[in-house]
Amino acid sequence: MYDVLIIGAGVSGCACARELSRYDARILVIDKEDDVCCGTSKANSAIVHAGYDAASGSLMAKLNVEGNALMGQLAEDLDIPFRRNGSLVVCFSEEDRPGLTKLLEQGRANGVPDLRILERGELHAIEPNLADDIVAALYAPTAGIICPFTLTIALAENAAANGVEFRFNTAATDIRRVGGHFVVDTDQGPIETRAVLNAAGVYADRFHNLFGEKKLHITPRRGDYCLLDRVVGLPVERTVFPLPSKFGKGILVAPTVHGNTILGPTAIDLDDPEATATTAAGLEALLAQATRSVKNLPLKQIITSFAGLRAHEDGHEFVIGELSEAPGFFDCAGIESPGLTSSPAIGKMVAEEMSAKLNLHKKEHFIATRKGVLDPKVLSYEEYAALVKEQPAYGSVVCRCETVTEGEILDAIRRPLGARSVDGVKRRTRSTMGRCQGGFCSSRIMAILARELGVPLTAVTKCGPGSQMAYEDDWAQKGGGRA
Repeated sequence: MYDVLIIGAGVSGCACARELSRYDARILVIDKEDDVCCGTSKANSAIVHAGYDAASGSLMAKLNVEGNALMGQLAEDLDIPFRRNGSLVVCFSEEDRPGLTKLLEQGRANGVPDLRILERGELHAIEPNLADDIVAALYAPTAGIICPFTLTIALAENAAANGVEFRFNTAATDIRRVGGHFVVDTDQGPIETRAVLNAAGVYADRFHNLFGEKKLHITPRRGDYCLLDRVVGLPVERTVFPLPSKFGKGILVAPTVHGNTILGPTAIDLDDPEATATTAAGLEALLAQATRSVKNLPLKQIITSFAGLRAHEDGHEFVIGELSEAPGFFDCAGIESPGLTSSPAIGKMVAEEMSAKLNLHKKEHFIATRKGVLDPKVLSYEEYAALVKEQPAYGSVVCRCETVTEGEILDAIRRPLGARSVDGVKRRTRSTMGRCQGGFCSSRIMAILARELGVPLTAVTKCGPGSQMAYEDDWAQKGGGRA
């Protein structure tokens, strides 16, 4: 019998798990994928929003501003990259200026500090690649950029260090009330728990509607992205947005914490919660808007495109809290942008409510910090030489584009909740994320995974069951060659 079962190992579920791990409780996180951060959390804009966009008085606005304020200390505690680079919302004509003024007033009402409107001269002085016809912009210096992979992984690893259990490749199929507790049916068997936290992303409405009298409806909203090679430098230092529309914050141009430039997302409503394929039309619309805001974008240096799904709730509001008609069932649903930013505050809110409901008591010794995968690139020459002498694997470069060593890959596999697939290694080390997109290093990573996991090469996957990357043909089986 668990005290809390969390459905979903995205950034919200893992943030809640970490905050709940401050208490003496049996906590289990399940996810249908083979790792944390495999849904919405792995494919988003990687932005820490300032908080001017959400409607004043909404839970979304409150948690956005609180999450932004918490992110700096959290990043320091969990050893993850984070930078407050600031953001600009630009307008292209004086007729659009009232939209900036409205955002400014809304942001101040939400409690966002230091907002101001920059005029053309100052604006183009600090961002010379902005389109020439931009006349003004709302500047939010507290906005930032982060890596959604490392944030989610760090939250999960820290939760695990504090006793939280994780089960992957475990899909929840039904939830039943049995006496005073719940039974969560999964494709791996039933699990009993005193309380359930529904953090299932684009599937959260399905679980809510098992108990909720007021039904939820979540629309998978696809966002297409493009990523520029790091070699081009950064066309802009700050995150650049157009004025928002009813479909979201619009297509941005932003630096990443790793030195790339990201363009996106589109906003295309779908019925299929697994439809993450990009389309030619989506990418064409993306590039048209991105080049409208920022000139001189080197589009020939795009190294990849991808798409993610946002869990858009019909009311465009976070749905967080206990269902009165099902005591012990808690929602963490409708977590779309600014969900990544809000995740630290969401975790605190949920943990406070669930611990009070279950009468949980705080631990005496909570582990608040965590160290990430060692990056030899931050070491001095003398430090690196000493490291390689002690651990030669750090002297063997596997991924040339991102200069990732075998030592880093071994660390990613061996650490708590370690990587079990090529994509798992990618999210922890950035291997396969460079210019060649894994063309040169994938086979070496597969070999390392096979050796470390004690499985044949044909069992190594890209992203879990059904995504094997090698097979043995009849000729090889008959001794004619290797797989």
